[in-house]
Amino acid sequence: MTEAAKTNTAPTAQAQNSSAPRRPMGGRGGAGGPGGRGNGRGAGGGQPGGGRGRGGDRRGRPEREVREFEQKLLELNRVTRVTKGGKRMRFRATLVIGDRKGRVGYGTAKGLDVSMAIDKAYRQAKKNVLTIALVNETLPHQVEYKFAAAKVLLKPAPKGTGLKAGGPTRMILELAGVPNAVSKLLGSNNKINNAKATFAALKKLGSLKKKAEKSAS
Repeated sequence: MTEAAKTNTAPTAQAQNSSAPRRPMGGRGGAGGPGGRGNGRGAGGGQPGGGRGRGGDRRGRPEREVREFEQKLLELNRVTRVTKGGKRMRFRATLVIGDRKGRVGYGTAKGLDVSMAIDKAYRQAKKNVLTIALVNETLPHQVEYKFAAAKVLLKPAPKGTGLKAGGPTRMILELAGVPNAVSKLLGSNNKINNAKATFAALKKLGSLKKKAEKSAS
């Protein structure tokens, strides 16, 4: 084929290509929606993608239960029991609860893990809630109690004194909502025994007040 024939055939090929219908080319995939990844495939243009992301809707998740009492962990220990098949390990939690309005309680429980022990101790503490009657934002009178080797002394204090106490006694008085008081721990350093002695002293405080009201009436 000569050069003239080549030059004549080239325009016809270009004309055929230009006259043929063009196939639409796919566009770029759409951007992901808020909190999700994009999965849209473009057909001439981008479409917003769907899908669930980390910031998606959480309506299916149950709301956290609002507890009646504020809680503080007094002591957490790992205890081991030796059995025939080997050692059996558990966790023991001692918890103090209170509403800072005169009600306070404590509980001790064991569980296979820490969360189970704390939940059981909380339920146990709700059964041992004690109500404290305050006079002029302090304790009505001085009280002393001894439990095992632990001995606790609780004394009233004037307004503005605050809590001059330490250890478990301070935690119990804070959760009970006692703004002014003075205490002294004598004898043992065992936290559980000191807590039990403090609660027994507060119970004695209530019983003495009832006796005084009965004698006055």
